[in-house]
Amino acid sequence: MTQQGKCEEQGKREERPPTVESASESADDESSVAIAVEGLRKRFGSGPDAVTAVEDVSLEIEAGSVVGLLGPNGAGKTTTIKSILGMVLPDEGSVRIHGEDVYENPRAAYAHVDAMLEGARNDYWRLTVRENLRYFATIGGVDPDSVADRHATLLDKLDLAEKADEPVRSLSRGMKQKVSLASVLASDADVVFLDEPTLGLDVESSLTLRRELRRIVAERNLTVVVSSHDMDVIEDVCDRVVIMRDGRVIADDTVSALRGRFDAQGYRITSPDFDADLLAELRDRFEVADVEYLGEQTRVEVATDSDGFYALMDYLRRHDVTLDAVETVEADLEDVFVELTGGEA
Repeated sequence: MTQQGKCEEQGKREERPPTVESASESADDESSVAIAVEGLRKRFGSGPDAVTAVEDVSLEIEAGSVVGLLGPNGAGKTTTIKSILGMVLPDEGSVRIHGEDVYENPRAAYAHVDAMLEGARNDYWRLTVRENLRYFATIGGVDPDSVADRHATLLDKLDLAEKADEPVRSLSRGMKQKVSLASVLASDADVVFLDEPTLGLDVESSLTLRRELRRIVAERNLTVVVSSHDMDVIEDVCDRVVIMRDGRVIADDTVSALRGRFDAQGYRITSPDFDADLLAELRDRFEVADVEYLGEQTRVEVATDSDGFYALMDYLRRHDVTLDAVETVEADLEDVFVELTGGEA
């Protein structure tokens, strides 16, 4: 059953939840916003055993942007995604996709949407790779013959062309994952949700997928929400990152802005003058995080702030240490994530 069909069927079984109206209803705002979530709340169970999965989540995602949704297990990101997709009906809040309320007009809203939520399990393994692309284009309301060139490009860019006429069940896990992505991109959906899109891929395939995703986003003005535990993927493809914890959004900004919240984590000093005695004294005076021997050179990483850096430079000058290289060790997205979520993995 398609995502749209699932949403409509579930909507018949349950009443539409109360909504919180968006502050802005202008047509110009709606045309530039692909996804608008306002005041989303969801609890599971009742009484003392009730669990609040999502608490007052509001966000807007601009059309043509790629947004990463991060959070530790139990943070509420899966419930948020499923609420946007209509797979879970929230207790309160509103969700609009290109201005269409997903509860009042699900057919119009979900005409824009496709999703890869369970990796390779999205595909029909008895069908060939090409047949999967044609099938998912068809159920998305697209004549597969009219997008044959698009499918050929997807197969080529994702290194699936040689496997196009083989049943999906005969492919490796990584190849199946790429077929799942290709199937999602086979239709005319302009809002796409990707859950762990690089799961099971080797490094080269992961890089290929990232490049292709960025190309398609630019070419088709695609809006993408990516949920992944691979921080390299998030940093590489996302314009913006939303981090959740305990059912709430605790950070929402660009990757560079999030990293910029934190001072330098330390400094790497490369020199031929670091002998055993000097290294021992360094460890006594400073927080030495790592020592790497590079032939005649030694690279020492010291964890310190800017004030500590000046003290380190004074110390090295007094000991006549020649500096061949000095590098700043910046916080990466993983450091930011761990700091904001209280060290939760």
